Amino acid sequence: MVTEILSSNELKKIAPVFGQASFDDHEQIVFCNDQDTGLKAIIGIHSTVLGPSLGGTRMWQYNSEWDALNDVLRLSRGMTYKAAVTGLNLGGGKAVIIGDAKTQKTPELMLRFGEFVHSLGGKYITAEDVGMETKDMDLLRTVTPFVTGISEDKGGAGTPSPITAYGVFMGMKAAAKFTYGSDVLEDKLVYVQGIGNVGEALVEHLTNEGARVVIDDINRERLEVIRDTYDVEIYEGKNIYAEKMDIYAPCALGATINDTTIHAIQAKVIAGAANNQLADENKHGLMLQQKGIVYAPDFLINAGGIINVFAELENYGREETMRKTENIYNTTLDILNSAKTSGLTTNQAALEIAQLRIDARRKEK
Repeated sequence: MVTEILSSNELKKIAPVFGQASFDDHEQIVFCNDQDTGLKAIIGIHSTVLGPSLGGTRMWQYNSEWDALNDVLRLSRGMTYKAAVTGLNLGGGKAVIIGDAKTQKTPELMLRFGEFVHSLGGKYITAEDVGMETKDMDLLRTVTPFVTGISEDKGGAGTPSPITAYGVFMGMKAAAKFTYGSDVLEDKLVYVQGIGNVGEALVEHLTNEGARVVIDDINRERLEVIRDTYDVEIYEGKNIYAEKMDIYAPCALGATINDTTIHAIQAKVIAGAANNQLADENKHGLMLQQKGIVYAPDFLINAGGIINVFAELENYGREETMRKTENIYNTTLDILNSAKTSGLTTNQAALEIAQLRIDARRKEK
């Protein structure tokens, strides 16, 4: 009865972590604060059942600390299922640093963050994410071995972005095969929303195959560079979701599939690199299913990045990395067919496969 009369802000004060909607039996949440460098970071460890938790560090100017906490909870959970459904012996973790990467990231701040990562003794292994670069991972490696995605000339796998994009491309082709009967993307109209490193690499794959590509991003200067480099079209409209297209590829931040956008979406296929594309995975996954839109689960098709950095831990080469990433095609097609047979949403079908693997390992332990 008490909770019925409390405001959401009051509830947050009572249960600031365990009461969050995105909290999903996370094993550990670490709040990192350093006055000297201005570091404010959160490390989320969702699960270590399959192995040490691995996930990138994101630096972003969040509107509030609650938004940062919610993001790290959702992202770390997604990493658990990403590793599990891909067959990797890793758990799920993620870190966020609150701040503007362009103006507030300093070597001192990064080194202090690396010390916090190191204090966890390998339970969490970090990597590159939004606002981070390979050179940042190189710097972290000077204070902790629990970092992947370091430069190739230092013995690492390098930036995971190209491999992430290739996995998304494989997943997109599988979704096209399921939907249109052919995985050939020539002449398919694809809208790519967000053209960071992964988005650009995806645009390159698409144009090489002859797809018609329209790009959208908040950075106009970058849009023009990508347009001129790959001979694609810049989106000039007001509502990208309402445009007629074959495939919608969200490659920026998450939650673009929500109550506001989902009714407008005209695409027959959604396949992109962004994490947590469904604002509410159960509600919006079902709404997509009811509209007949094929959704390639994001945590499955964007797993190329974690495959790439896992190569550093397992010491396998680029050939094996590419083989594992190409297999995203087969896994995606299997899950789409399984969802059709079972009546589950595609997101639920992917989660079910991942959870079965996690439960089996937990029983073994």
